[in-house]
Amino acid sequence: MKKLNLVLGAALLAAGLTSCKNDAEMTAERNVDNYESYVDSVQGLDDSEKMANWEAIEAKYQTRLAEAEATIESLKDKVNAQDRIDETKQEYVELKADVSEKAEEASTRNLFVSYFGDANAVGNDMKFAWVNKDNILSVYQKFVNTFEANHESYSRQDFDKIKAWYEALDARKNTVEKEGLSTEDNNKIAGLKLKFAPKFSWERMTAKGDENEAAKEAAE
Repeated sequence: MKKLNLVLGAALLAAGLTSCKNDAEMTAERNVDNYESYVDSVQGLDDSEKMANWEAIEAKYQTRLAEAEATIESLKDKVNAQDRIDETKQEYVELKADVSEKAEEASTRNLFVSYFGDANAVGNDMKFAWVNKDNILSVYQKFVNTFEANHESYSRQDFDKIKAWYEALDARKNTVEKEGLSTEDNNKIAGLKLKFAPKFSWERMTAKGDENEAAKEAAE
């Protein structure tokens, strides 16, 4: 009877271990499947949805990846599972780069529109051919007003873009002056430039300093 009990006990223990192993394998397989499915689902979103919700997408992605990698050792075919994870990682890297590029393009376009109006209407090729002797004063005025109203929200990259646009506008002014720009408008523009230039230089320098300090703190 003792031998029979020992045999039955061993059988139950083995069955329990097998069950646990199967459960672990099933969990691991499910985690890898969920990881792949999640990336597929993100790829299927509209660009606007991706950009608007990227922080949440990234957080959930890291959770799914961690779950898949934490349980992969429970799989018999670990090599195949790792290949699936690596392939999906690469897909996500490419997806993230694409979203980042499109988000930057959208940010630049929105910033440009805030200074000059509809990019489709005025063009954004840095030549500013639409600026002429009749509207150049209003363009400068809008530029200065927009900066005054929004400079506290700008990143260092935003300041760099604004600087490039301002220099391009100044270059266009040199041409417009030869096309009959009135002395009155020219003097008013000079006043706006005198007001804008020192404040822009200060705010841009401050933004760069703040960003460098934040990067330093993050690295510590």
